Amino acid sequence: NGCQGISYTYTEPTIFFEYAYETAKLARQVGFFNTFVTNGYMTPEAVKAIAPYLDAATVDFKGGGDPEFYKKFSSVPSVEPIFECLKEMKRQGIHIEITNLVVPKIGDSMDRIRELATWIREALGEDTPFHLLRFHPDYKITDIPSTPIQTLEKAYATAKSAGLNFVYVGNVPGHPAENTYCPNCNELLIKRFSFEITKWNLTKDMRCPVCGREIPIKGKLHASGYAYPYALF
Repeated sequence: NGCQGISYTYTEPTIFFEYAYETAKLARQVGFFNTFVTNGYMTPEAVKAIAPYLDAATVDFKGGGDPEFYKKFSSVPSVEPIFECLKEMKRQGIHIEITNLVVPKIGDSMDRIRELATWIREALGEDTPFHLLRFHPDYKITDIPSTPIQTLEKAYATAKSAGLNFVYVGNVPGHPAENTYCPNCNELLIKRFSFEITKWNLTKDMRCPVCGREIPIKGKLHASGYAYPYALF
């Protein structure tokens, strides 16, 4: 039915790592891609093991990677393993995207967002996509409101000022920061509405049509629509 690959997500893939590993090997044999959506709390050894079969990974932060936030809300004693995991993914050539859930009152520090964005630029590269996600009250945290749009826009500006080229606002369908813009001339390159691509404005060799800047896109474009085995950024 046109399936192109598998994303291991929603349940943290490292919880079923052995199953994901064996599945990814089989998927690669039939030409499928494999992607992880993960909290990044895995050892370098695990990254090395899955790397031959893993095309891309989205690593999800919360609260800007604040160690105290993680200790209080995730019972994580240290966030350093996440950063070590990311560095190993980079060494293994895995395509990386970073998300950060911006939680009002308890996880929306602009200083933390600036620190995280700066680390991403220095350790992973300025073209690494960074998605700032809107929090919505659910499950055990219903006493905190959804993240104000103004807070997300401030976080967006903060991350851009730290030197990242591809910063996004997520969970806000229709927001201009869902789109991809040329970091050189600011031309609109990819327009989105939620998870849908509504406009494609790149040359066949993935360059800005105005200034010619190469855009490091991962994915495939088909005449009948869009297929993106990696998150387009």
